[in-house]
Amino acid sequence: MPSSVPPFAELLARCTRSALHLEMRDHYGVAAEADDFRTWLETGQRDTDPGSEDWAPWVSLVSGAVARGVTVRRARIVSEPVSDYIRYEHASTSVNLHAGEEVRWLPRHRAADLALPGADFWLFDEQLVRWGFFSGNGALVGHEMSEAPAAAKLCGEAFAAVWGRAVPHDQYRIR
Repeated sequence: MPSSVPPFAELLARCTRSALHLEMRDHYGVAAEADDFRTWLETGQRDTDPGSEDWAPWVSLVSGAVARGVTVRRARIVSEPVSDYIRYEHASTSVNLHAGEEVRWLPRHRAADLALPGADFWLFDEQLVRWGFFSGNGALVGHEMSEAPAAAKLCGEAFAAVWGRAVPHDQYRIR
């Protein structure tokens, strides 16, 4: 899937009000995380240092946006009992919070009656959708962008519905 989508950092830099991210998969096979995920599976140890080489760019990017007044929210719809990958994500979400993101978790059974898009997305300033497409095993296949008002409306309404039911990170207990 060829992509002419600008890098995420560029899209967030253009953002002035809000950046909303909806994740709906129970596993992501992100190549850059493979070694860290394997180590976590073997040892239970996860890098949660916001200043580490792996996290510092993300923390800088998000905290810079938040300092400009951008609200950055992430909602995760998860099956329960959760997958190992979701446990891995949960173990490092403190870094997302440190950067200024707000993060909530919604058990999938509580999302059953919600109208949701068919892919994960970022929605910037209620206008620009950056879709994320993944293979069956969770590998990133590519991104597409849409400025179609109907797509932005769908994503905004879906995110609001999920966010309203989801549990804040500090209250969500892994099952």
